[in-house]
Amino acid sequence: MATQFLIRTSYKAVRLAAANHRSRTAVRAMCTAKGIPTNEEQATGLELRALLAQKKGKDPYSIFRPKEYAGTSEDPHLVPSIGDKRLVGCLCEEDNTAIVWFWLHEGNPERCPSCGSHYKLIHQELPH
Repeated sequence: MATQFLIRTSYKAVRLAAANHRSRTAVRAMCTAKGIPTNEEQATGLELRALLAQKKGKDPYSIFRPKEYAGTSEDPHLVPSIGDKRLVGCLCEEDNTAIVWFWLHEGNPERCPSCGSHYKLIHQELPH
């Protein structure tokens, strides 16, 4: 009698495990029917805003590498600012350890007092 009980319960357990395995396989197959979601499909918040802005060619959060300028009066380094002045630091030489700090005001390009590179302040709105 105990043997029959063990056989019946083990048979039911095997059938239940097989049924669970089939249902898990079906659920897993349904989830991947569409494929792996793209970044745009699963991004939210600021990440989604940044991705949409990148598609439009804008850089609201300064994610892209800045464009290099010659630093001359015709092609000055552009410095974005939300105000009418900003403190700018210039590394006059590539291996220089001292930074030359100066105030940059909105209007005409201004020169670095040490190396003579030109900088121009441009007004930029906040992205949010």
